[in-house]
Amino acid sequence: MTLVLGIETSCDETAAALVDSNKTLRAQKLASQIRAHAPYGGIVPEVAARAHLAVLEDLVRDALAEAKADWQDIDAIAATTGPGLIGGVIVGATFAKAAAMARGLPFVAVNHLEGHALSPRLIADVPFPYLLLLVSGGHCQLLIVEGVGQYTRLGTTLDDAVGEAFDKVAKLLGLPYPGGPAIEKLARDGDAKAFDLPRPLKGRKGCDFSFAGLKTAVRNVLDKTPDANAADLAAAFQMAVADTLADRTQNAIDAFLNKYPHGKHLVVAGGVAANNALKERLARVANKAGLDLVAPPVSLCTDNAAMIAWAGLERFVLGANDPLDFPCRPRWPLDPKAA
Repeated sequence: MTLVLGIETSCDETAAALVDSNKTLRAQKLASQIRAHAPYGGIVPEVAARAHLAVLEDLVRDALAEAKADWQDIDAIAATTGPGLIGGVIVGATFAKAAAMARGLPFVAVNHLEGHALSPRLIADVPFPYLLLLVSGGHCQLLIVEGVGQYTRLGTTLDDAVGEAFDKVAKLLGLPYPGGPAIEKLARDGDAKAFDLPRPLKGRKGCDFSFAGLKTAVRNVLDKTPDANAADLAAAFQMAVADTLADRTQNAIDAFLNKYPHGKHLVVAGGVAANNALKERLARVANKAGLDLVAPPVSLCTDNAAMIAWAGLERFVLGANDPLDFPCRPRWPLDPKAA
């Protein structure tokens, strides 16, 4: 059995986890920074990096204790090495490299996006290839996952990520950070047809996204109608996002099945994948095409170390072993060939 320690510090969650080759999550510890960033309505990179530094060592110690494991039980240490807020990435990666050097253990550099991409394989039998919709605060992409380290990007956002759009619209509505859960909760009491919001790029060829105009449309509604019903506007925004994601994903499904006619799975991952209304809409699109929708549980959708440990394990068993001078990267595309 292989046991990997994973460390995640790419944004505003400090996390450590231990995962073994039997797909058992032996331990998962996480420290949230929501309260620290809430007064600013978003993430402050310097605050995030200092918070990671303050708690990471204790989290790793607690994870080892929960797993009833010691350092000699670990086969490799995996850490997010990008993309992300570079200060936070450096904190986690440096800790992992130092621990690997001190203990004589292999170090595995993990792309944070690959952590999301491979996370469904930790909880379900999802063979390669599969289609991935990666939706988070910083990313919105459609990719074909052909294997570990093998990704073909079909489309990406031309401006803002969908999670960023949720956060900004929540701020316009006076809702707390993070915006996604707040909008989903408020939208349950709203009429999604009360406002006619745009569906950017809907009906066009390709698999790219755009959300800047949708955010502007919400702001225009509030400028013209300051007393607009917030629940109705939240519901209308959420439906517009769902329609847009469904349309672009349908184009990606066509491209995926054209290349892999026997493909079976559409995977949705990333923080926005926790939104139930979006998952329900995507499930209908997938089922219509004969695909099964796979979405990790909420604990694996938001930033977490379990997915980093699992991605590190998948790479490690294939022979990956990165040098300790592996660079930290604020940007690190899964498909380096894509524009």
